[in-house]
Order: sequence, then C-alpha cells, then structure tokens
Amino acid sequence: MGTVLDSHFLALTAIVTVGYQLFFFIITALLKFDKVTDFAGSTNFIIIAVLTLVLKGTWHFRQVVLTLLVVIWGLRLAVFLLMRILNWGEDRRFDEMRGNLGKLAIFWIFQAVWVWTVSLPVTVVNASDGGPSLHAADIIGWIMWSVGISVEATADQQKLIFKNSPENRGKWCNVGLWKYTRHPNYFGEIFLWWGIFVASTPVLKGAEWLVILGPIFLTLLLLFVSGIPMLEESADKKFGNVAAYRVYKKTTSPLIPLPPVVYGRLPSWLRTTFLFEFPFYSRNLPQEGQNWYRTGMGEGNDGLKMG
Repeated sequence: MGTVLDSHFLALTAIVTVGYQLFFFIITALLKFDKVTDFAGSTNFIIIAVLTLVLKGTWHFRQVVLTLLVVIWGLRLAVFLLMRILNWGEDRRFDEMRGNLGKLAIFWIFQAVWVWTVSLPVTVVNASDGGPSLHAADIIGWIMWSVGISVEATADQQKLIFKNSPENRGKWCNVGLWKYTRHPNYFGEIFLWWGIFVASTPVLKGAEWLVILGPIFLTLLLLFVSGIPMLEESADKKFGNVAAYRVYKKTTSPLIPLPPVVYGRLPSWLRTTFLFEFPFYSRNLPQEGQNWYRTGMGEGNDGLKMG
C-alpha cells in the first residue's frame, strides 16, 4: 500500500498539504489573523501541482498543461481573495471561530482535505509515466477549464465593482452574470475542475479513476456545505422581506446560468431535479405576507469561497 501511495504522490501531497495548512493555522490561532485563509488554500494547489510535476521530471505535454492551468487558477484566485479581504475587512466566516480553537482547527482540517482531494486529478497525471498522445478528452477538458475560469473571474470582478460602488451600498448584486445565476463564480469553479478531471482521463487506469472524487467533492461542498447554502441563508435573512429580491430569487437559477424569463417559468420539480434548486436553499426565506415589503434592489450575497 505504501508503494502505491508513493508512486502516485498521494502520501507526499498529503504530508505537504497538512504541513502547509498547519503553518497557516498556527498563524491564525496565535495572531487571530484570519485574512490569509483563502490565500493558504489556493496557493496550496499551486504547490502540489508544481511539486509533483518537478519531482516526476518527465515533463509530458499533458502534465505541463494541467499544471499550468492549476497555477493560473490558483494565482488569480489567491490574489483576488487576498485583495478582497484586505479591502473589505475581517472574514465573517470566522466570527464564531476566533475564540474557539476547536472550531478553528476543524475548519483548517477541512480545508486541507479539500485541497488534497480536489488536486487528485492533476496529482495522478503528474505521477504518470507518460500515457497516450493527445485525445479529444484533453481538448474538451481544456475548453471546459477556459470557460469555467472565464466565468469565475468575470463574476468576481463584476461583483467587486458592484460592491465598491457607493450607490450600490445595501443592495444585492444582480448585474452581468449575476442576472443569470445567483452564484456564477461557483458555477465557474465547479466547471473548471470538472474540466481538469476530463483532461486527466486519457491516462487513468483501474483505481486511478477514483480521482473523480476530486470534482465530486468540490461540487458537493459548494452545493451542500460551505458554498451556496450559507450564502443563500445570509441573503435571505438580509433581503427576504424585499419584494424585488424575492422575484430575483424566484426567477434566477442558483447555479447553472439561464435567462430569468426561461428559469422563472420552469416547474419546481424540474428546477430541483436538474438545476439544483433545493428547498433548503429557501428555508430562511420569510413566507409572503410576513412583513415583506416592496422596494428596490438589495446587496449581493457575500461570497464564502474555499479556493
């Protein structure tokens, strides 16, 4: 078992990830400085990708391309999230953790698991001895990554500009890509990592196909744990009594971009089954008639982003 782990860099990347996250956890715990959290997560992906590529030393085109894609994604996200938190102040995710070392430790453990698991496709590709020449899957995966990172970067920039505008203070973001999905940045994130997986498939054999757990884990994380549910809850509590927000939520897809005129007319069973409009996303939305009023736009939900 140890040989298998080492041959695929699984043990090495686990040790590196735990050590890297532990270093930043100690900084956060001792200095109560939590502004480096997202930076630690996204840069950890870069370290894993580059380290495995260099250690293997075969430098096959597929390995170089996938490593480069991860590096580009990680650098963009690390810089964006670091600048955002430095500009906007404290990270509200840690309001209940700063004085609770146990909760803080659980968060960092979870982040380490997230980094290691989602990195699995590129880790295994970089550990391979070569593999076949370029396949259609490579091109499809690279295209998916390109679309995903374009959507994610555009959505992040649109929301940043929106929130930095004084006239939008106290409003939710529904401009640009945010007109077509309530979480375009998460759609881009999920789509690009599925692209990384698709581009890794030409070299996968036997148990190596378990690297699909990477994009699956990320998708489940954003759909059910630290992504959409928390942001939906926050936005519903802020704007649930605002008529315009209720219309926005009713006619805007939670994840997959769709024109509001189309999404708003779809039956609820179709939205739930195929478009991820789960009922618990609205469990904090007040019932109509319970002190809800008509007004203008409201603020966009503030993104909780792990990576």
